[in-house]
Amino acid sequence: IVQGGLDAKLRDYSLKEMIKRDLPGYAIGGLAGGEDKALFWRVVKQCCDVLPKDKPRYLMGVGYTLDLVVCSALGCDQFDCVYPARTARFGTAMTSEGLIPLKKRKYSCDNRILDPTTSVGRNYTRGFLHEALKESTGCQLLTMHNIEFLQNFMKRLRASIRDGTFPDFVRDFMKREHPDGKYPQWAVNALRAAGIALT
Repeated sequence: IVQGGLDAKLRDYSLKEMIKRDLPGYAIGGLAGGEDKALFWRVVKQCCDVLPKDKPRYLMGVGYTLDLVVCSALGCDQFDCVYPARTARFGTAMTSEGLIPLKKRKYSCDNRILDPTTSVGRNYTRGFLHEALKESTGCQLLTMHNIEFLQNFMKRLRASIRDGTFPDFVRDFMKREHPDGKYPQWAVNALRAAGIALT
């Protein structure tokens, strides 16, 4: 695991020592702890620029869709995170419309399906899930939904890399997530550094 926090010199040292070991893959650790995103992406880029391109680069603890898109653009291959399950326990669904806080009263009589991209999302209404979240069943259903949603999202991301349309995937994702065009500056900078212009 490449460590070093946000300190570029410590990261360089850790990178050099890990690469010397000629491992089958490399993890990037010590991030995703709430640090400033403007610093976070620079550390990810620093690591991906140096780690061997022919071996997996695994970024630990990252699971927000924006972070997954940006860090994939910077060169990360694998991710893990408690986010889909944790956010489900809090009653929030990850959907193609964005996050939906199903515990809110306004969803109590909502007969629309949650999201067409997952098994749970196609088979349960928002109103049903609102009520089910009063017991553990709702959290379990929402956890299954969020994990499947994120798996499907990453399948589409991978397919776009394979077929050479990743920059278009990124631009479409950003427009969907930020229809007002007010993109987080850290993401704009990171994507530009990865060779993807949003305009």
